[in-house]
Amino acid sequence: MNQTRAFLILAWLMVATLLWMEWGKEKSAPPALPPSAVAPASTVPSAAGLAAQPGVPGAPTAPAVAGAAAVASAAPATDAPVVVNTDVLKVILRGGEVSEADLLRYPVGTEPGSPPMRLLAHDSTLYFVAQSGWVSQGGSAPTHESGFRYAGDARELKLGDGAKDISVPFVWTGANGVTITRTYTFGRSDYVIKVRDEVSNAGAAAWQGYVYRQLSRVPRELARKGPFSPEQYSFQGAAWYSPTDKYEKRKFDKFAADGNLNKQVTGGWIAMLQHHFFAAWIPGEKDQGQFSLEQLNAGGAPQYLIRDLGPGVNVAPGQKASTEARLWVGPKLVKAIEAQKVQGLDRAVDFSSYSIFATLANGLFWLLDKLHGLFGNWGWAIIGLVVLLKLALYPLSAAQYKSQAKMRKFQPRVAQLKERYGDDKQKFQMALMELYKKEKINPVGGCLPLLPSIIIFMTLYWMLAESVELRHAPWTLWIHDLTSRDPFFVLPLCNIAIMWATQKLTPMTGMDPTQQKMMQFMPLVFGAILAFLPAGLVLYQVANGGLGLLQQWITTKRYAEENASGGSGKDKDKS
Repeated sequence: MNQTRAFLILAWLMVATLLWMEWGKEKSAPPALPPSAVAPASTVPSAAGLAAQPGVPGAPTAPAVAGAAAVASAAPATDAPVVVNTDVLKVILRGGEVSEADLLRYPVGTEPGSPPMRLLAHDSTLYFVAQSGWVSQGGSAPTHESGFRYAGDARELKLGDGAKDISVPFVWTGANGVTITRTYTFGRSDYVIKVRDEVSNAGAAAWQGYVYRQLSRVPRELARKGPFSPEQYSFQGAAWYSPTDKYEKRKFDKFAADGNLNKQVTGGWIAMLQHHFFAAWIPGEKDQGQFSLEQLNAGGAPQYLIRDLGPGVNVAPGQKASTEARLWVGPKLVKAIEAQKVQGLDRAVDFSSYSIFATLANGLFWLLDKLHGLFGNWGWAIIGLVVLLKLALYPLSAAQYKSQAKMRKFQPRVAQLKERYGDDKQKFQMALMELYKKEKINPVGGCLPLLPSIIIFMTLYWMLAESVELRHAPWTLWIHDLTSRDPFFVLPLCNIAIMWATQKLTPMTGMDPTQQKMMQFMPLVFGAILAFLPAGLVLYQVANGGLGLLQQWITTKRYAEENASGGSGKDKDKS
């Protein structure tokens, strides 16, 4: 098998992979939900089987947890909502529910005056909320639907200039003398909301209960932006992390098919992921709880929920107990996520389902981020990344281009062998292999460097598509968003021209007419695919191909000059 055939196999394999990804997205995408199809959800079944929590003696089964709030219904049965404004978030609180969250630094579109991205919402089409409440054996506890009352004065709060954070208090008072004070704390430039519950028992009997935290949503209806739009098959669903089983996730359409989840966990986190953004409950590192999933079919419309039930507390008369958690509501910013120092939370940036590719993508992003710090522009950072990768892979590419230059030199001799053996392909191949052996030519030596290039290309696709840092990031002139396709197809056309020029320098040794036709169509095939891919990825491919073309031209010219000045007579056919 010569190097051209190997190249064709690898190239068509990459095309087939991209087409398979598109087909898989079409097969697995959850059905879109028209607004009229969303009905109130039924009560969530009890989380049975929870092991006895620390401090809660003799509790073989946890009480039933209140169901997700009705999707199309009015607000939960608490007092009026509270609006909180920081420099990065606008949040609406309704007792035990964070029912709306706008990301002020992330507009929906690139147009001037575009509204901010709304990640959490309580309306029927974008329903996605974070909820937390309590359950107890006696049934006297505040749920996310009712119980918590705002303990402040102003209903609209704003983080003041120079202030580090702002706190919002809610209180529930039970008939048995138990009071739970909930405090939401918002920090400056922070996408984490700290939620602290303090239980005070002024009654005559001990009080025991469990805190629960959950995320509930309906799937987003994705707008099609092209057959290879990253948002179409970016992961949409629930994810969770436990110290024992590490990172796990489940798509919405697999909630029921993949079975129940009742996982005992210490620490960890639960989340709902989507393209570029996510929400996650992060309990205390030593808190014990139970993770579970629920699929609710309210009136035939699916609604999905992931819950952490626990930890439990036992508060004696006259005593207090508290529990804290963090709620992340925001973009998948790598540095900000790492700053939380939560084990495994970086996997919320879902570069790949396979840890080896995720590790490679993390490394490439780290390097890209450093280059962005140097250039101040993500487009130039991508070009800088290409240069560094080219330098790292130089020994492989130099061997590739030298092998191609050497094979190019022997094309006349190969043509002679074709003429000599005519249609006898077996004898021709044997003679060709003998020529390769005699002249010490490795026919596949020029293809081996393609393997790391394809792996890097596919890894970069996921990395660039998932990196919210590049969302709406411009490069120059006509490229205003590196995560969207090139609006004028300039870069794909440049790639076609580069591939065509590269073909002219690539030897056609041993190719039959069918292979030649396939090679001729390859620039057009790749150009058509790249036309729908993110501009940042096409920019990488153009820069990579352009530098490769330059290196190949220099190598071919140098090898030709060396042979012209050396013993070219040795290379004459002596047969």
